[in-house]
Amino acid sequence: MTVEELAVDHGDLALGGFELDFYHDGVRRRRPLGAGWNIRFEQAPPVRPFDWSKGGTSFAGWYYSVTNADHVGYESWLERDRLILLDADPEVRGIASQPFWLHWHDGVRRRRHAPDYFVRLADGRGRVIDVRADDQIDDAAAQAFEASQRACRSVGWEFARVGVPDPVLMANMRWLARYRRRRCGDRRDVADELLRVFGQPTPLRAGACSVGDPLLVLPVLFHLLWMGVLAADIGTQLLGSDSLVHAAKVAGR
Repeated sequence: MTVEELAVDHGDLALGGFELDFYHDGVRRRRPLGAGWNIRFEQAPPVRPFDWSKGGTSFAGWYYSVTNADHVGYESWLERDRLILLDADPEVRGIASQPFWLHWHDGVRRRRHAPDYFVRLADGRGRVIDVRADDQIDDAAAQAFEASQRACRSVGWEFARVGVPDPVLMANMRWLARYRRRRCGDRRDVADELLRVFGQPTPLRAGACSVGDPLLVLPVLFHLLWMGVLAADIGTQLLGSDSLVHAAKVAGR
């Protein structure tokens, strides 16, 4: 079945009206959306380089993702923060930054847009994410996000435009991200004892000290919080010695 026939069959011209421009097996390719949507974009390299120039307006960098077991690029602190949240999400199985150019014609001229992230979820769904603060969305960006949403809807991907996360939650997640690597949880004996101690809500530092030397115990505790095996109110209060920690009902990955 051709792309045009597929578009008619599904009643959505977006399948043929949009094109994807991406790298696959080291080769640059360009295909209609209806013919390229099933590429594993969570493994795709970026389609354009990041701006590393000194004195520039962006803040590009590489974030080590434990989900990917590899580095993922970002172009702003806001994108970096979103990467942290995605990396901690147990539903996320793969993350790629700027995985493709989306091409379309808006009726006046040809347009293109590279979304910030493509995410693969545990149930196999794809999610396209653009990161932009509410007060930084101009007409061109709004049109690009609207087009991206339509393209995603036509192939069953989710689309999300996300802005600035809650500052308290983000401060806590930046701290916990320091302990995201699996080596922080290598002490299985310490982890088991922490799960026993925090079987009931217990202040963070008191519970850690009851297990052993805080210098050895706290990294394991913070890793378990990152993983979702332990839980605390990280959405409304900054983590501290008196934060109540308890074993989570459902463990993260």
